[in-house]
Amino acid sequence: MKRPVLIGLLLLAAALAALLALAWPREQFIASGAAADHAPTPANIARGAYLARAGDCMACHTARGGVPYAGGRALETPFGRLVAPNITPEPTTGIGSWTPDDFWRALHNGVSKDGRLLYPAFPYTNYTKVTRPDADALFAYLRSLPPVRQPNGAHELRFPYNQQLTLAGWRLLYFKPGVQQPVKAKDARWNRGAYLVEGLGHCSACHSTRNRFGATDSTLGGGLIPTIGWYAPSLTSEAEAGLGRWSEAHIVQLLGTGVAPGASATGPMAEVVAQSLQYLSQDDLGAMAAYLKSLPAAPPGAHPAAPAPSEQTMQAGEKLYGQHCATCHGERGEGKGPYPALSGNRALTLAEPVNAIRVVLNGGFAPGTAGNPRPYGMPPFGHALQDADVATLVTYLRASWGNAAAPVSSADVNRYRSVPLD
Repeated sequence: MKRPVLIGLLLLAAALAALLALAWPREQFIASGAAADHAPTPANIARGAYLARAGDCMACHTARGGVPYAGGRALETPFGRLVAPNITPEPTTGIGSWTPDDFWRALHNGVSKDGRLLYPAFPYTNYTKVTRPDADALFAYLRSLPPVRQPNGAHELRFPYNQQLTLAGWRLLYFKPGVQQPVKAKDARWNRGAYLVEGLGHCSACHSTRNRFGATDSTLGGGLIPTIGWYAPSLTSEAEAGLGRWSEAHIVQLLGTGVAPGASATGPMAEVVAQSLQYLSQDDLGAMAAYLKSLPAAPPGAHPAAPAPSEQTMQAGEKLYGQHCATCHGERGEGKGPYPALSGNRALTLAEPVNAIRVVLNGGFAPGTAGNPRPYGMPPFGHALQDADVATLVTYLRASWGNAAAPVSSADVNRYRSVPLD
């Protein structure tokens, strides 16, 4: 009896080994064109600095109030807390001992210098599309930064998400490395826009739905960012932020300044504009606009008619609106000057009401940019209004002047009142 058991165990071990070999990610390597591509020349450093802006690298790799690129910013996820690492050229706590190939391996394959699989909170599912010359220029720039000795914080992930084998399985299902390939039927401008939006810009990291395992569908169809309490609207649905009917000029204006006719970037998008997009060239912003406008419009969803709020709720909401909102937004939500109209405002009528709730609670502020140096903003009302009042006001806004979105409850408001801004 012992021999069959032993044989069975050996077969099981062999099967597990084969499964592990299958699941463990394969890497793709593309050699650097020449050592000159990552040499610390002024041209490479300037190019890398521009690409770092395009990728908004500083947003995650800089703690609030911390040294740029020295890491330490905690990223809350549904699976636990991840801490962004130090990417200054410090040799022990940063990437000072890394080679250009090590950096390429991390950016393209999601694998650290020591062979650890990286978590996709670092959006290598997008960054894998970055070309090797651009990766080399990025590396040259990062190596030019002042080295900062700052130890990296430990991740705090729940089991089994803290296991490398689990991550290997996730990658087997949801990640395939590969540089962005130009579409021959499209012109150079469109392809440049696709490269920026899908690659360095990693727009799908926010503007796409994530499944229960944290993988995006990469459709730019909108998605809730659960840990920070914001909804990134669909860029293809006319019911949300669909850009098909926008002019390229207005898309460029919004991306580059944070404001455009009838629109303003707030919440996390305001930070993206302030730290990243405003520094891109007009040509690159135009390329992104052209690509975004070319995306096929999402088919209209079949949504049941929203229940109408009670007459009592509408009366109470109208009173609150008159007290707190009408001076800037007009008696009938028509807008005044720099203050947007609320009638027909798609940011108010999203199926997911979180953005409207957060703006009433915490205020809404467009970024201060070179093109919009003195932005107008909305003050917070969370200190003056109780949960029930905010729910009543937001419900009124979503159901007035032609708006017809579902009511919100005090519980909806309370859920997001406690979510930190960062």
